[in-house]
Amino acid sequence: MKRPWAHLACAMLIVAAGGSADAQSGKRVPYWASLAKGEARMRVGPSLDYPASWIYQRRDLPLKVVEVYSNWRKVEDPDGTQGWMHVRLLKDEPTAIVRGGIADMRERPSAGAKLLYRLEPGVVGRVSGCSDGWCSVAVGNQRGYVPAQSLWGAIQ
Repeated sequence: MKRPWAHLACAMLIVAAGGSADAQSGKRVPYWASLAKGEARMRVGPSLDYPASWIYQRRDLPLKVVEVYSNWRKVEDPDGTQGWMHVRLLKDEPTAIVRGGIADMRERPSAGAKLLYRLEPGVVGRVSGCSDGWCSVAVGNQRGYVPAQSLWGAIQ
């Protein structure tokens, strides 16, 4: 006599294994991620068998995820370079990097608000939200508002 529960278990395993990687990540590409580690290798393909094309040493660097394949994500860095990273190297925390010149960090989301800091290109901060062309950004222990046009990353 066959065991019906064994067939059910096999069917569940097939469905789980056959589920799309997008469903596993719960996000549609493109989406934003950031580096979870202080050192991360970008590879030319989605496997440890592929050589590394870049080594990043910038925790929290924002990356755009443009493709998903199993536990690998094809990402794009702020300079437009694309390659593959293992999902364990990434986190969902929204970050952004200052691009295109010095950015003013202000006390409130207004060009007339008190200037707190001037952020150099390459400064990375954690983004807690954006509206009306301004983003609330934390750099270290300092928090303020930065014009969205000065940032690249999770600023929707």
